[in-house]
Amino acid sequence: MNFLRKLLFPFSLLYGGITALRNVMYNKGWLKSKSYDLPVICVGNLSTGGTGKSPMIEFLVSFLKEDHKIAVLSRGYKRKTTGFLEVLANSSVEKVGDEPLQFKKKYPNITVAVCEERQTGIEKLKNMVDVILLDDAFQHRKVKASLNILLTSFDSLYCNDCMLPAGNLREPKFGAKRANIIVVTKCPENIDESKIEAIKQKLNPKPHQQIYFSKIGYSAEIMNAKEVKSLDYLMDKEFLLVTGIANPKPLVSFLKKKGLKFEEKSFPDHHNFTTSEIEKLKNHQLILTTEKDFMRLQSITNSVEIYYLPIRTEILKDGEEDFKNRILRGVKLKD
Repeated sequence: MNFLRKLLFPFSLLYGGITALRNVMYNKGWLKSKSYDLPVICVGNLSTGGTGKSPMIEFLVSFLKEDHKIAVLSRGYKRKTTGFLEVLANSSVEKVGDEPLQFKKKYPNITVAVCEERQTGIEKLKNMVDVILLDDAFQHRKVKASLNILLTSFDSLYCNDCMLPAGNLREPKFGAKRANIIVVTKCPENIDESKIEAIKQKLNPKPHQQIYFSKIGYSAEIMNAKEVKSLDYLMDKEFLLVTGIANPKPLVSFLKKKGLKFEEKSFPDHHNFTTSEIEKLKNHQLILTTEKDFMRLQSITNSVEIYYLPIRTEILKDGEEDFKNRILRGVKLKD
């Protein structure tokens, strides 16, 4: 622990104590959690971000939508509105947030909504759909999800972290026991069995929990609202990589391994680009960004050649079928 973390550690103990007490009150039933008749699947984490929740939501949507009417419910982080709003394909990022708009544009036939009070959101949606996916709601204890999926990043396991502000945890590590499924995300392509077993021992799952491992799958194509091109289009071109995500390092590493050369400009996660920042970006002829950031940068599409690189969650070690079956069993139990 470095010097700054040592200074902040007493505040972490205080914050950890408060969140632990809150969890105990929910566990004892002193604070009430509400259950629902339809399947409610929660995707979340213990840390402050960067574990791959959005790709996991999209992965779940991709196979559940075949046989179910799906709704994704998010709080709409950094939106400039409050209350319940259904996300439309022409909604603005300012009104609904970047990730909900991304979900709706990618899957226009599903229902996407934002609401900071998840109980209110579920009440609005429950008669419209038969499965609800809660985005980033692991700490939203007012709702008792029928299935909890907890994500933790390979290079930043929650078991190696500590509470805010000294660390990145939103709640104490023992909160992980609420999860039915734990997914170690952003694993290297060639992770071996000995490393997998070592991580399993560290996470020490409870008997009711299953652990899976996943990696980021990058598309071989870049795209925007008008066209799709091979990623090779960027070869031997000068371009600017613009990211406003929690951890751009995996993306940067992937692009460098592909032999691409570029400038990099990174912003905080869910960054709202200012007018002056937008004007500076217009000075570049070619920009590559993330799908989430593209939602916020569409205003410059007529001024700059800009593309985004889609990503997806890929379950490793032949675990995809088992993972999907585990989700489908959870859904059927509520049907």
